[in-house]
Amino acid sequence: MPRKSGQNRGVTTFKDRIKADITEAMRAREEAKLSTLRMVLSAIQNAEVAGDEAIVLTDDQAIKVLQSEAKKRAESAQIYADAGRTEAAAKERAELLVIEAYLPAAMSDDEVAAIVADEIAKAAAAGQTGGKAMGAVVKAVRDRVGSGADGGKIAALVKGALG
Repeated sequence: MPRKSGQNRGVTTFKDRIKADITEAMRAREEAKLSTLRMVLSAIQNAEVAGDEAIVLTDDQAIKVLQSEAKKRAESAQIYADAGRTEAAAKERAELLVIEAYLPAAMSDDEVAAIVADEIAKAAAAGQTGGKAMGAVVKAVRDRVGSGADGGKIAALVKGALG
């Protein structure tokens, strides 16, 4: 029974989903999506063999790799746009759109700010205030939001809230 596009039955891991989508992109002859997914799979495989011994990344670790790749694409697109290379910037933005389709929805600034305020209140109740609380609050916020927010955004919100 042939599989219809968009049906990933039996796919268990994030990496398997990407492999299945690569096959679908090949069948649909979507060159931009295909090359981007191959690059993403390569980045995940490189992360798996980095270090002293090879490991299999969990889905959360693979998402972190994707977030890193998305950040690279956004930065590259900005650099190309600033240099007047609109075609290269457009290519980077197209790759970014493909990558973002695999990332979990980002939390809004208001949602993250509410969590930051809650964690600052908990730290203050534990006797930590000001700059001394920064590390503990950032760690607690990261644990709560997971991959829903960028670490730089979290740190900036915590720093602003702590004064």
